[in-house]
Amino acid sequence: MELNSSISAVITGGASGLGEATARALRAKGVKVALLDMNKTKGEALAAEIGATFCEANVTNEESVLAAFEKARKANGQERILVNCAGTGNAIKTASRDKKTGETRRFPTDAFNFIIQINLVGTYRCIAISAQGMLSLEPLENGERGAIVNTASVAAQDGQIGQAAYTASKAGINGVTLVVARDLASEGIRCNTIMPGLFNTPLLGAAPEAVKAALGAQVPFPPRLGNPPEYASLALQMIENGYFNGECVRLDGAIRMAPR
Repeated sequence: MELNSSISAVITGGASGLGEATARALRAKGVKVALLDMNKTKGEALAAEIGATFCEANVTNEESVLAAFEKARKANGQERILVNCAGTGNAIKTASRDKKTGETRRFPTDAFNFIIQINLVGTYRCIAISAQGMLSLEPLENGERGAIVNTASVAAQDGQIGQAAYTASKAGINGVTLVVARDLASEGIRCNTIMPGLFNTPLLGAAPEAVKAALGAQVPFPPRLGNPPEYASLALQMIENGYFNGECVRLDGAIRMAPR
């Protein structure tokens, strides 16, 4: 897909981190961008800076997401691009024992479900809503109507201790990628997923620099955290390259995560 000012994009989690970097990269190509995010302050500030549209949305709420897409489409027209970056995580062992007291506990099911609802169901909700809208578009010269890029994680394959919910949610995104690509193939809509490794995003933002340096040193090469523009570069390649379809790609400096 050729990126220019006639193309519209929706980015979930677009107010910061990987979503922000992708929004900046798409705007640099002239693409009209709508930022879907819960953080109104950051979202409105970024939208004003780069000339985008901010749409407040909670991906776990159907009405909220539908209203955000409606606002985005009124501002920019029907999107041909969806980039899903909204997500979060937690770290709790499936079951554990206090070494001092012997007291046991388990990972509460509602806490597990919370992550699934945001990362997996939220991603799928946006995929389905966006794809339905893309069906209304006339195909481009190559027969393409749209492109979808999702964000999983290397945890989908290398889940660490305490990451049962996070890993399940990200593995689920990987799992639906080929199915969605096959479901939408006859309509000229592609779907791919990026599995980032250790990236310098707000999820790591509160960590001390020494901790970030130690994490980066675990990466074979380059021995550092990934930078959000590197994610954006791959996202744009997935969008622009019309033969890129149905793939889940690691972007991780060749790291393989240890158990902890």
